[in-house]
Amino acid sequence: MPAEVDAGLATLSDQLILATVLLYVFAMIAYALDLAFGRSARTQAGAARPVPVTVGATGAATAGEGGAAPLPDGGPARGPVDREPPAWTRWAGPAGVALSWLGWTANLASLLTRGLAVGRWPWGNMYEFVVAMSFAAMSAFLFMQLRYRIRFLGAFVAVAAALGLGFAVRYLHVQAGPVVPALNSYWIAIHVSAAIIASGLFILAGVSGILYLVRKDGSVRLPSRPDLERVAHRAIVIGFPIWTFAVIAGALWADKAWGRYWGWDPKEIWAFITWIAYAAYLHARATAGWKGRAAMIVQLVAFGCLLFNLVGVNIFLGGLHSYAEVPG
Repeated sequence: MPAEVDAGLATLSDQLILATVLLYVFAMIAYALDLAFGRSARTQAGAARPVPVTVGATGAATAGEGGAAPLPDGGPARGPVDREPPAWTRWAGPAGVALSWLGWTANLASLLTRGLAVGRWPWGNMYEFVVAMSFAAMSAFLFMQLRYRIRFLGAFVAVAAALGLGFAVRYLHVQAGPVVPALNSYWIAIHVSAAIIASGLFILAGVSGILYLVRKDGSVRLPSRPDLERVAHRAIVIGFPIWTFAVIAGALWADKAWGRYWGWDPKEIWAFITWIAYAAYLHARATAGWKGRAAMIVQLVAFGCLLFNLVGVNIFLGGLHSYAEVPG
């Protein structure tokens, strides 16, 4: 480890990453319990209330058509198999949110300590970038949850963030140290930060799109398809301009570092392909009225391009962006 690196902070950063993974896993379990039981608790709350009946001409108590007494709120009658869920399940959702914020805090602290340990922005290699991208995905979920009711995605975003961190720790981890001169620039705070923020939003949209396609008709435990489509569209609408800015900022940085704006480097090509794919999704949805399954497939193709650009290009392809320090 280079002498200028603060070994204590670097070790603390690695430990905080492990704590983040555990907190995200616990959050995923809490969200899963809420998804499995919490909705039942809300829909069945009226089952224990008295059910009004009417007395017919023959003196027998009747309960509407088909013998099913309507609930006071107008909902369908619940059968005898419905039961009040355990009382502890009402805390599963709030516990998942609290654990997510704790994991988010630990994730942020790991990035800060890594940056302070090396005296630079903490996304100069693939390990740091994937850690930051997992942080951005959880940030997109938590902050959108403050505005929209999307807690139903918590289990899936938490597991995606945990898997991303686990992949980074297992296959991408490198010791904290200085970066190559090309990355020692203020542009890393502009270009890479924008790419990380947009990627977090696109991950949220990708998770929604995958759930949309795997959800079966009649399922009451998974979010509805219209809700999933709304989340995906909102995330992409926010993330696309940020990704556009990241591509433009990357071109400006390339001109400063290498004397040209565009050089058909694999990373540049796939960043542009990703931009085209998301632009195609937005264009098809706005002009041709594509919604539902077709739109979700287009955005998942774009999501695949994003993942290959962020990870696959650095691992499988060469080029000027191959200095990402992927362990062999």
